[in-house]
Amino acid sequence: MLIVFFENKKVMIADFFTVLALVILLWMAWLLVKAKRFTQFKREIEQELKPKVIADILIELEESRSDVFPNNEVHQQATLYYWTQYKARILQAALQRDIINQQWLKDTGNLRNSQHLFHIEQQYLNQR
Repeated sequence: MLIVFFENKKVMIADFFTVLALVILLWMAWLLVKAKRFTQFKREIEQELKPKVIADILIELEESRSDVFPNNEVHQQATLYYWTQYKARILQAALQRDIINQQWLKDTGNLRNSQHLFHIEQQYLNQR
């Protein structure tokens, strides 16, 4: 009877570690899915929002041209470089200029991704 008890205990321990390993694998798979969604979101910012932000900035600079602020080619390049250097700034500019809104982020399932992007790139956000 003593041998059977120990054998069953070994089986229980093996089952426990098997279940634990499966849970860890599932959790890692879920993290991989989340990482791929975040990467896709950053790709969407670069491919879809960046051209719209650039166009809006250029229009704004043209409209605000004056003798005090000539907004020449160098100024336009510097402004575009500043706003398009980081994904968080592109997203921030798109939100500030009403190219997208919070509802768009919710509808596309990217609200959490945008919060994460703002958190990890918070040192690059425009602080005005």
